[in-house]
Amino acid sequence: MGHRLIAGSSERCAIPHGHNEFVTVTLQAREPARLDGAQNMVIPFADAKRRWHDFIDTRLDHAFQISSSDPLLSWFLTNEPARADRLVVTPGDPTTEMMAALLYAKLQAFLRADGDVLCCTSLSLEETPTNTVCLTGGPEFYLPVTEAPPESCWWNRADDTISDLLTQN
Repeated sequence: MGHRLIAGSSERCAIPHGHNEFVTVTLQAREPARLDGAQNMVIPFADAKRRWHDFIDTRLDHAFQISSSDPLLSWFLTNEPARADRLVVTPGDPTTEMMAALLYAKLQAFLRADGDVLCCTSLSLEETPTNTVCLTGGPEFYLPVTEAPPESCWWNRADDTISDLLTQN
């Protein structure tokens, strides 16, 4: 994915650039139970990963992470509106920390919608070999307060959205 940071944390990161990001999640049964001696899993592994992998592979892969206050956002909307669906719009700079929190929230929304059988206990986002963020205990503590009601934010919805651009029109 590509991104740019404009809040002044690093001048190098103010120029759009990319990273090979890796997301690792740890799931557990919401209500642990003894394995049944036959299937021996809480839910089939393919079912547990299908929705999340589809979201990562079809929506996030090669997307551009951009702050909702970045002037490039209005440029894209004016000059290349057809590419707006490839923009991951974040509250503030799309840092590794912010993306980890947003992805954690998105995964929780998927898991709730899929019957709430599994819960995520940690999510790690590796931006580079020397920059990995690992969050545990849920994303709520890390997410910034927004003007929009939490349930209306793309990261809290169990759909394939990566921004709220198209829902604002």
